Amino acid sequence: MTIRLYDTSARQIRDFTPLTPGCVSIYLCGATVQAAPHIGHIRSGLNFDIMRRWFEYRGYDVTFVRNVTDIDDKIIKKSAEQGRPWWSVGYENEVAFNTAYDALGCLRPTYEPRATGHIPEMTEMMRGLIERGHAYAADGNVYFDVKSFPDYLRLSNQELDNLLQPSGEGETGKRDPRDFAMWKAAKEGEPSWETPWGRGRPGWHLECSAMAHKYLGAAFDIHGGGIDLIFPHHENEIAQAKAFGDAFARYWTHNAWVTMSGEKMSKSLGNSLLVSEMVKRWRPIVLRYYLGTPHYRSMIEYSEDALREAESAFARIEGFIQRVVEKAGPVEPAPDVPPAFAEAMDDDLGVPQALAIVHTTVRQGNSALTADDKEAAVARLAELRAMLGVLGLDPLDERWSVGGTDRGEDLHGVVDSLVRLVLEQRQAARSRKDYATADAIRDQLQQSGLAIEDTPSGPRWSLS
Repeated sequence: MTIRLYDTSARQIRDFTPLTPGCVSIYLCGATVQAAPHIGHIRSGLNFDIMRRWFEYRGYDVTFVRNVTDIDDKIIKKSAEQGRPWWSVGYENEVAFNTAYDALGCLRPTYEPRATGHIPEMTEMMRGLIERGHAYAADGNVYFDVKSFPDYLRLSNQELDNLLQPSGEGETGKRDPRDFAMWKAAKEGEPSWETPWGRGRPGWHLECSAMAHKYLGAAFDIHGGGIDLIFPHHENEIAQAKAFGDAFARYWTHNAWVTMSGEKMSKSLGNSLLVSEMVKRWRPIVLRYYLGTPHYRSMIEYSEDALREAESAFARIEGFIQRVVEKAGPVEPAPDVPPAFAEAMDDDLGVPQALAIVHTTVRQGNSALTADDKEAAVARLAELRAMLGVLGLDPLDERWSVGGTDRGEDLHGVVDSLVRLVLEQRQAARSRKDYATADAIRDQLQQSGLAIEDTPSGPRWSLS
């Protein structure tokens, strides 16, 4: 058994060999908490939750660190716009992120450090970089000298001569415009902390290098995040950490985006779909299925139709589970997943290929039920639960059952199927011009607490 992962730095799939036998250390760039999360934000957490679960299934002891960036330009801007403290904005949205992770069944990280809780570690790293000639102070800022680090831009495969380094307001005193800020000088009315080079606040990149060093040491196994972080964030993390003397991450894994109309889902584009709103319309376990089952390196183009397809596909899985439980009672997960499922997951977390084994197992189980082969149906359900458990999608797991956070929305799929059936009957009545029957169906639905809206794409329902 060898797990293989696509390593962005090597630009190929590599066999995974841990630094410490039997252990895996993972650092995932988490939320910048200037706003509540949309489904694009939460995809990264889901993908790496599945990675973590698979390593644990394979017998590894996993240390999983996911940071919180609780101070940056965007948070300060939101603070000014809303007229409340920056820490209030950050904490409110940190809670919203954790609520979203919990709703979609993500395991809690081993450690979840906040940037503002690690100013001493950042100061120590800056001091070491200045002493080694890789950084310098100017006008209260501290910059990294990119020309002092020959391997700079190796991860993103860029040429230094062509580099356009993102730069923020107030970044004065640079020796080279391509140098990046590790520490930003204090501005009036903004939060700041004391350092040997004056009061100020962290640059975005420094905090992750310092926190990874504290919680995972000078070398660790896997660093993850979205593909948008490859440059400048991860590139700058590498420069700081390695120039400081750390070996840093041995594998770099990046998940793709959730897009709308071909564009990355983002607040600035006005096309975001907040998790808090989505779970009112869709069962959280269905959202997990939708976001977690495409390959982590594949883009997801969001659409309502795709979500409905995911809902229908998961309903077929649940339907089989329900039929077996009704016939045979509770069935425990098998100790091992089928070999073909394991082979797919070992190969760069091939969830789509693994999911094909899931649906094949469901079809085999349904055939067994049709043939009244109770023993075979139970065996298929045991295998199915083992596979779904690895993916965090077992509806019989207590996480999703009574008392779980899927409670409240967990009847949505059932109600939707029933209402659609009734609406089809109403539409058939209208087609044959039996308007009295159509109106009676509509009135009865409204009396049941449902609002029906006729749209060009067909009738829609909602709770009135």
